[in-house]
Amino acid sequence: MLDRIKDDTAVAARNVLVEVDHLKMYFPITAGIFRAKVGDVKAVDDVTFDIYEGETLGLVGESGCGKSTCGRAILRLYEPTAGAVRINGRDVASASQDQLRKMRPAMQMVFQDPQASLNPRMTLAAIIGEPLDEHTRLAKADKLARIYELMDQVGLNRNFANRYPHEFSGGQRQRIGIARALALNPKFIVCDEPIAALDVSIQAQVVNLLEELQDRLGLTYLFISHDLSMVRHIADRVAVMYLGRIVELAPREALFAEPLHPYTQALLSAVPEPDPNQEINRRRIILTGDVPSPANPPKGCNFCTRCPAVMPICRQDEPTYQEVAPGRFVACHHYANTTMTAGLTAAAEASGQNASGTKTPTVPKGQGIQQGD
Repeated sequence: MLDRIKDDTAVAARNVLVEVDHLKMYFPITAGIFRAKVGDVKAVDDVTFDIYEGETLGLVGESGCGKSTCGRAILRLYEPTAGAVRINGRDVASASQDQLRKMRPAMQMVFQDPQASLNPRMTLAAIIGEPLDEHTRLAKADKLARIYELMDQVGLNRNFANRYPHEFSGGQRQRIGIARALALNPKFIVCDEPIAALDVSIQAQVVNLLEELQDRLGLTYLFISHDLSMVRHIADRVAVMYLGRIVELAPREALFAEPLHPYTQALLSAVPEPDPNQEINRRRIILTGDVPSPANPPKGCNFCTRCPAVMPICRQDEPTYQEVAPGRFVACHHYANTTMTAGLTAAAEASGQNASGTKTPTVPKGQGIQQGD
């Protein structure tokens, strides 16, 4: 893999490309003969964050927490229930279909399953050229030249242009999906678990390709994944999602070095250490219970039914998603009315305390029962 040095402090100086403001994506629950609405599945519930131009924001969480739904709602592949999404200053959520069609070239998606996302009846050239047919008026020769250029960018042999998807490996199919996403020179790409269906050796190739394309073309990514090691490698900042809400957002190194939210602490404790000596001393935080249903989330904090550091207020009031240190956001009652400065944060890291002078809340040792991930 490429070892790139990323300066997290430089992110703040960049322009905001994607603004997500109180985004909600509810799916109705119907019952009875007349299919009357009886409730909602709150797949994405009041999510707010920004993505800076040229950066990669990693979005992580358990399966079913709403990561993929959030990415699709941002691109308006799903119609959002509420909230605003602005990409390059243009409102995507409230745009008409004609306006949205004109915005499509600037925002694209790489899907999780490379086989299911490709039409089996279309050749590689037809798949990559389809966006060009829809949004440009290129002559046949110019379109073919553009297709060959895209194939070169993603490392596909030009002799494969007339082959069909079933003739390619999983890694090659994902490269086709990436080439299709690049066809219209987008500024923003949602990568919805683009390596989940690939072998480990192929995963590294695809991630390296995404990094090379970002450096060369100035792309901005929302990288959705449950592979925390890969997110640590590619992301500039990381947002942690639980039951439809973002519980913590921070620069990559800060989040992995000192996670604030109890759920983030439990999530990162599950990551194996490559160093055998550190792996022996690694303390796994085991959560009890099951993830609540998004159709019936608990009162107060969504994580209160599984949190090892739960307090009475957690079962009553929803925590405020707030900035507790420069660039660090968390939704937890343990950090209510807490304001950290950069100096206090550095001192806290050295002493193992947070800026308020108290220990960072962690899971009591030995608490919980085994549960599969």
